[in-house]
Amino acid sequence: MFLVVFFCYFALLCTQSTASLLTDEDDAMAWYERFNLEAQEVWYQSTEASWTYATNITSQTQDAKINASLVEADFNLKAAANASKFAWKNFRNATLRRLFNTVTDVGSDALGRKSKDKLLQLRSLEAEMEKIYSKGKVCNNTNTCFPLNPDLTNILATSRNHDDLLWAWKGWRNNVGRAEKEKFTEFVKLLNEASVENGYKNAAEDWISSYEMPVESFKQLVTTLYFELKPLYEQLHTYVRKKLMVKYGEDKFPKTRHIPAHLTGNMWAQTWSNVLDLVQPYNKTSVDVTPSMKAKGYNAMKMFNISEEFFTSLGLKKMPAKFWEKSLITKPANRSVVCHASAWDFYNQADFRIKMCTVVNMEDLITVHHEMGHVQYYLQYKDLPVGFRRGANPGFHEAVGDVLALSASTPSHLKEIGLLDNADEDYEAQINYMLSMALDKIAFLPFGYLMDMWRWSVFTGETTPDKYNDKWWQLRRCLQGISEPLNRMKDPGDFDPGSKYHIPANTPYIRYFVSFVLQFQLHEALCNVAKQAGPLHKCDIYRSKEAGKKLGDMLKLGSSRPWPEALEQVANTRKLSASSLIKYFDPLIKWLREQNKGEAVGWDDEDGCPRPPNTSSATSFTIPSLFGFLTVCTIVSIYL
Repeated sequence: MFLVVFFCYFALLCTQSTASLLTDEDDAMAWYERFNLEAQEVWYQSTEASWTYATNITSQTQDAKINASLVEADFNLKAAANASKFAWKNFRNATLRRLFNTVTDVGSDALGRKSKDKLLQLRSLEAEMEKIYSKGKVCNNTNTCFPLNPDLTNILATSRNHDDLLWAWKGWRNNVGRAEKEKFTEFVKLLNEASVENGYKNAAEDWISSYEMPVESFKQLVTTLYFELKPLYEQLHTYVRKKLMVKYGEDKFPKTRHIPAHLTGNMWAQTWSNVLDLVQPYNKTSVDVTPSMKAKGYNAMKMFNISEEFFTSLGLKKMPAKFWEKSLITKPANRSVVCHASAWDFYNQADFRIKMCTVVNMEDLITVHHEMGHVQYYLQYKDLPVGFRRGANPGFHEAVGDVLALSASTPSHLKEIGLLDNADEDYEAQINYMLSMALDKIAFLPFGYLMDMWRWSVFTGETTPDKYNDKWWQLRRCLQGISEPLNRMKDPGDFDPGSKYHIPANTPYIRYFVSFVLQFQLHEALCNVAKQAGPLHKCDIYRSKEAGKKLGDMLKLGSSRPWPEALEQVANTRKLSASSLIKYFDPLIKWLREQNKGEAVGWDDEDGCPRPPNTSSATSFTIPSLFGFLTVCTIVSIYL
């Protein structure tokens, strides 16, 4: 009797609660249309202030950026409160439900409900950390100081002097990471408070919600993909380690078979393309066209024009005039800027920009394609409601430009656009090319995975501030086979995660891991549409209007549909799968196994290393979704 009465009472409460809300869906749509117009103006003003700061870092522009973000937060919170007056979860119109969900999930702005002072503190801490990173320099004993871009980046990429590499690597972490640690610790507390206020347990759960799937299911997805791809990475790691030992000497390498982090040609050892000259096996024409670009007088504008022409060859959209007028594509000499490459949507359906301190080399040519991929996405979905102007999931946005770059970097394409005189087609040349691609694509996978593995552990409280560096380097050793070249756990002030832009800038990173799997899946599907025969690594969809239409139709969806539906439009599957990536590199992996015969493949394990999930299938995942859990506003798409 008690159970029946209690059930009836509970049902009555629910009915009364629902009955007190507005239910007319026509009124709800009219309200959203008004919100849409207002949001475009408010978000534009906030994005403009952020752009002004990023392209001219001063105390004044920082204050203006923070103030504009607070105005935006106030607008978003009021809109969420008004949207919550509707019984939107019960709307029959699924699109309307999805739109209202984007309004009511306000991200870190939710902290403003609890305390406007705390929201100001959160925004100020983020701005201060980004300033520390962007203005960071390392000075030598003659008091000559070197910024990250282009100086320290160039040292890591081109120097073959062990001590010079170690000096630049250590100096960047000591000068930047240490200055951020206390601010980051306080920032995490406030970010978690904001996520709780927004309806999540912590910031990790909040971030993962962008993928519209349960937290543990998403973690299992990315972990399973990592362990499925780990054998490919281990073969590459073993081969590269052997070659680097020849160059630098066995005494510079630990007995645990890890690669010291400063010897990979990259400040964070996330990609290894800059050591191609040390590891390329065959004496063939180099697929690094940097010397050709310089010989032919390339500049930043030429690189952007080359990229745009690839997009238009597919029948996709040209960059609007305002893009060329307002983008910043070279580093100014007279002011401090955030040099980290990023693409920007200003939410007024007309203004889209890229900010990049472009250097004339092949690596940046690929980055230009990546960033213009973001802008192409913006252009394709610009006429959707603001709540749907984002990628199907964050990984989709990162994958678009890289899909085209997989074609644009092929030797046959580079020959066609005049950057290679000869495009050798024999077996040795193909191995050279695939190895160059693996140094970028396969080498990145563990780093793309572990960045947010570390942050999630911080957000959940598993990793406390006194263990920040310990956990960071444990994950680097366990998952990446990369070790610290000197003790980074001795000084309690060391904070090496902060040496990577996305940590102080508070940019989720697992999107890049997802995109590196997804881009190969999309590449194979588009190659089939373009009727490209032959091995996947030789496919070039350049000038295929059919492939362009297939891709463009997916981009036009924005986030209006769950991501499995967007994937299905191109790949005829709702499953995220590593099979295309494995297929692409299959000839190289077979070759690497031959080269590594007699070698101890991989690196030593240690206590606490992550283990494969207990799952019967490690091939692919599909995630059904009702209407998703999307954050309010992402203004910038940032390079990895």
